[in-house]
Amino acid sequence: MAYRNLRHFIQTLEQAGELVRIREYVDPDLEITEVTDRISKQGGPALLFENTGSEFPVLINAMGTEKRMAMALGVKKLDDLAGEVSELFQSLTSPKQGLAEKLKMLPKLREISSWMPRHKNGRGACQQVVMQNPDLTKLPVMKCWPEDGGPFLTLPVIQTHDIETGVRNIGLYRMQVFGPEMTAMHWHRHKVSARHFNGYKKAGRKMPVAVSLGGDPAYTYAATAPLPEGVDEFMLAGFIRKKNVEMVRCLTLTKSAYGMDLYVPADADIVIEGYIDPGEDLILEGPFGDHTGFYSLADYYPRFHVTCITHRKDAIYPSTIVGIPPQEDAWIGKATERLFLAPIKMTMVPEIRDMVMPVEGVFHNLVIVKIDKEYPGQALKVMHSLWGAGQMMFTKMMIIVDGEVDIHDSLAVAKVISDHTDPATDILFTHGPADVLDHSCSRMAFGGKVGIDATAKLPEETGNRKPAIEPPAGIDSQALRNRYPEIVQVNDDLLKQGISLVFVSVDKNRKDHIKELTGKLFAMDAFRQVKMLLFLEPAFDISRVSDAVWRFANNVDPMRDHIMIPAKSDAEVNHVAFDGTRKTKAHDGFDRDWPNILVSDERTIARIDEIWDNLGLGNRLESPSARYRKHLYKGGAVAE
Repeated sequence: MAYRNLRHFIQTLEQAGELVRIREYVDPDLEITEVTDRISKQGGPALLFENTGSEFPVLINAMGTEKRMAMALGVKKLDDLAGEVSELFQSLTSPKQGLAEKLKMLPKLREISSWMPRHKNGRGACQQVVMQNPDLTKLPVMKCWPEDGGPFLTLPVIQTHDIETGVRNIGLYRMQVFGPEMTAMHWHRHKVSARHFNGYKKAGRKMPVAVSLGGDPAYTYAATAPLPEGVDEFMLAGFIRKKNVEMVRCLTLTKSAYGMDLYVPADADIVIEGYIDPGEDLILEGPFGDHTGFYSLADYYPRFHVTCITHRKDAIYPSTIVGIPPQEDAWIGKATERLFLAPIKMTMVPEIRDMVMPVEGVFHNLVIVKIDKEYPGQALKVMHSLWGAGQMMFTKMMIIVDGEVDIHDSLAVAKVISDHTDPATDILFTHGPADVLDHSCSRMAFGGKVGIDATAKLPEETGNRKPAIEPPAGIDSQALRNRYPEIVQVNDDLLKQGISLVFVSVDKNRKDHIKELTGKLFAMDAFRQVKMLLFLEPAFDISRVSDAVWRFANNVDPMRDHIMIPAKSDAEVNHVAFDGTRKTKAHDGFDRDWPNILVSDERTIARIDEIWDNLGLGNRLESPSARYRKHLYKGGAVAE
């Protein structure tokens, strides 16, 4: 289904009871975030803030549930579109034996050609109003979290071109606003747009960049999709819409000025045209409250200079927030998980049956893969294949299961890991590229990874394995804390379900403290049949397993932070522990700054509490930040 524009999508959401209009004034500076965080954590509706202090309403949380994400892509369920992708790949990749079979492909090829973006003459609706003096401060650009470096555009669809081939790339990167006519352009070193930038830098030429906001939500999703380099994201949008994207020429990004004409979607709400001069000094951008639930630290990025801003007469400013999961971006990631499973299966790893990226893993920290296993070592083969595949290279922890395991059931996965994994033989440690936002790495964008083979083992794989031993039913946590006062909390809930894993929060106070404590705990009778310990920080409430997994996954470098303890007899299991505490210079030799978690400030929480009854959102919801504020580090993001 193709939406005519963003207002058409809003109308569709409203008719389905999936959107609430908020007429009370809510400040884009921190306050919209606080309202949205309360709603998104509850799986609540899309929000249209109509009183923002500017002429532009703000749409947020529009894709904040699986239902609305599917609606954005024009289907009832995400798996419906995944089925279309699978069918398309099968028709294109299956062998064609004769002329008749090849001729049958012609209608499909004509259909594919109809998805290609189409240039149209004249101006589009996105150019109905041309700002006489381009001024980004007239847009309701949000400052999301208190320690953010400033206001950020969070849903900009950013277009760059290869300087040699002219091939277009569309990406979605945050843009910090530094004034009426300048932002930073936050693209990571691994992104295609960063490579385009390097090409312009080598040539010594200014780089044209077009930014669009709004229009059909398929454009926003396509900008996030992990397509192979050289595949036009607007073609993916055309496939999703079953209608090509109509494009109009930018007003200032022209062939005469930059050697090529740039085009933007005619139905976009707002278009920001500009350039980057690779000869200029970079600008210090950030911090920014990111999708990891932590601030990404300030760093240097290119300056984007605005040459023109145009918009529809009835333009709406689309935005999103990211932070401690779940947030809206979890459902954007879920769409990618479902849509791109078929291409991965057919082109690289045919034994994959299903794959899931749990929300607690914030995309790059954790992936669970189910395979049809036929030979020994196959789980390891799958790990290596996926670590070599595009953005999957950033995956920190990969778990491989087989059989009929429901990988969308986290307890079922945990039970299989417990039953089928011997820490001494079934865990692979390696290192490689890491996400730039991973703060746990000792070196930026390079760190450790772990693969866990939780498949049922074939005879060739059982040589040195320990026999299966049932874990204990629980741990006497009070006795444990009495013996080791640095232990603050013990969560042994999983033991009670036959899962050999315990969470321990500990007040780490010296070098090698976790290593020493690990040895002492696994030497105790109570832990002889426990396979795995996960250590976390003392202020963090580890009673919520989902929160504990989120915090642990962010804080651990698996290769650096694991401790293996072999079994001392056949009466116990092999053990492994992971240090998921904050790393410091004093205790860990860690030289990088360690960021704070994302919470609203007390003034903002109080302000939203005060006006809640005027928002039309039902009974007042408690601020999620109230639960997490006690976990803030004193002094912000610093290396200690």
